[in-house]
Amino acid sequence: MDVIPLSARRAAVQWLAGFKEACSVHRALVFCLSSKALAVRTGQCFLLNGLIFLGSIFMFNSVIIPTLLWILPNNCEQLGSECLCESGTALAIYSFIRYMLVELFYVFWFYPLYVFSIILSTMWYNDIAKHAFEVVRRKGMHMTKVSGKIDLPDGQNGTHSSRPGGFEGVLLGIGEQVYSFLLLTFFFIEVVATLFIPYIGTAISFILNSWMYAYYCFEYKWNHSEMSLDKRIEFFESNWAFFAGFGSPCVLAIFFFSRLVSYGVMAILFPLFVLTAAGSQAEQVIDSMRTSWGGGGPSKVPIFYAADSLSMLMLRFFPKEPHEQ
Repeated sequence: MDVIPLSARRAAVQWLAGFKEACSVHRALVFCLSSKALAVRTGQCFLLNGLIFLGSIFMFNSVIIPTLLWILPNNCEQLGSECLCESGTALAIYSFIRYMLVELFYVFWFYPLYVFSIILSTMWYNDIAKHAFEVVRRKGMHMTKVSGKIDLPDGQNGTHSSRPGGFEGVLLGIGEQVYSFLLLTFFFIEVVATLFIPYIGTAISFILNSWMYAYYCFEYKWNHSEMSLDKRIEFFESNWAFFAGFGSPCVLAIFFFSRLVSYGVMAILFPLFVLTAAGSQAEQVIDSMRTSWGGGGPSKVPIFYAADSLSMLMLRFFPKEPHEQ
């Protein structure tokens, strides 16, 4: 009877530890002060997504929409003509013109800017992570070595064999990238699909979003650490409570906004969380907690089971490597 409450308490402790790590955004300032290139890239993200993208949305809602309503009114009091008001034709025409102008604004400004921001920001995030780990190496900050041991429950400790060199290593790296892309794509579909579940869909989506953003943030760190993909997933699923806590501040910042505003806010905050993850000692924090619990902790949760199954199904359609003669 005491097993479930104890496991729940330990999961809550891990969640709080992850939440605390995510809130340590002062690490981003330390990184930016240590690298001019990093500060420039981070500033460019703020400029594009904050000043230009979110600024455009603010200008649209506070200036353009009120102006359209002044030029093309939507009520009889503003028309100033009882004849036009009684027929209703003028209001219908004004409403149609406003609708078309708003749609044109979205098609020719917001959506192209949205796509442009996604492409450019994605490239900048990679640069931000690269410069962050240059700072890590230069300052000799602690960075988990993948060849070392990461403590996992239920006898899952151990080292993975190093990636083979040459052409075989290149093929393995490409395969991991394809699998990772499919895995996260299917997981994102899961996140969207849960929103359609009545009553509890929003809560489930929040949890899945927290895991998704936490994985995205730490993926940059694991890529530069050359952590193998199977080890990432094993570590993530074995410490699901910690990563749910780490991703929660990311989701809380965007969960109650419209889609475009949510994207703009996340595009500003995401580099900060990437830098926070890069400077964190998550592995040591988790290891310390598990050691104090005598090697115990929350049981592993197969977060990526459905996404993994679908990804493996998709990979069957890829041509297989010919057998060696």
